[in-house]
Amino acid sequence: MTEPSFTTPTIGVFDSGFGGLTVLRALIARAPQARYAFIGDTARLPYGSKSRRTIARYAAQSARFLVEEQGADYLVIACNTASALALEDIKEAVPSVPVIGVIEPGAEAAHRASKTRDVLVIATDATVHSHAYAAACQTHGLRALEKACPLLVPLVEEGWVTPSILNEPVAAPVQPQAAVTAEVVRIYLDELTTQAASQGMKPDTLVLGCTHYPLLKPVIERVLPPGFTIIDSAESSADKLVMHLSRDLGAPPKPTPEDPILRFFATDSVEKFERLGSRFLGRPVINVQLVDLGG
Repeated sequence: MTEPSFTTPTIGVFDSGFGGLTVLRALIARAPQARYAFIGDTARLPYGSKSRRTIARYAAQSARFLVEEQGADYLVIACNTASALALEDIKEAVPSVPVIGVIEPGAEAAHRASKTRDVLVIATDATVHSHAYAAACQTHGLRALEKACPLLVPLVEEGWVTPSILNEPVAAPVQPQAAVTAEVVRIYLDELTTQAASQGMKPDTLVLGCTHYPLLKPVIERVLPPGFTIIDSAESSADKLVMHLSRDLGAPPKPTPEDPILRFFATDSVEKFERLGSRFLGRPVINVQLVDLGG
């Protein structure tokens, strides 16, 4: 009996910048046999300072580029702001493919992990002000307390993190700036846990509501009180995509030792994208193509 053939899917991944490469990193780990096309709309970031209408327009342009020009069979919105404010607009722009955001998978993972039903969320200002995580958690019977941590993204992009986070050799000297980042993380989490206690909450789960934050996970683990589970929305979104692949295509072939097929696109400064992107992806980001998505 002939086994059914497995069609190698093309997965489109979209972010306003570089952080979504942590989602791509998680996807590659789970489905290395797929083809990937990633676009960072770096000419128009940050999305958080834009109106919902503008974010929806920008995100829809990137989505159509990945589906119509790059042949994406699935689309992952590796941007918390776009997932929070424009997910339905994106789905309408590319109705022919499944679209997965980062917020609902994070809430689902928190639901599976939390025993107290109280969870904490750290994210950017725009994501927190949307209350998208709180709403998604509420649908799963969870209470969520959100906190904006605006200093963390620039600290990560400046490289003020420890070598272990960047996949650098263990023997590499620890930058003194990493201590600054650790102290900022501690202050934010102390404020958040104190606020939770004042509201009678007993949280046992923390959701990383920004795709930059996985690079800070080792620091966060050291700062959190014992017993906390950390939900990485990048990993949760990747798990959700693999569920779609298994449902639609069946069991994939065994991964080969070859490198995955990756295509990278940016709307500004490919040099910066390659430099910062390699840090987020954990492997070299090369041959980034400059594209113009329009106004």
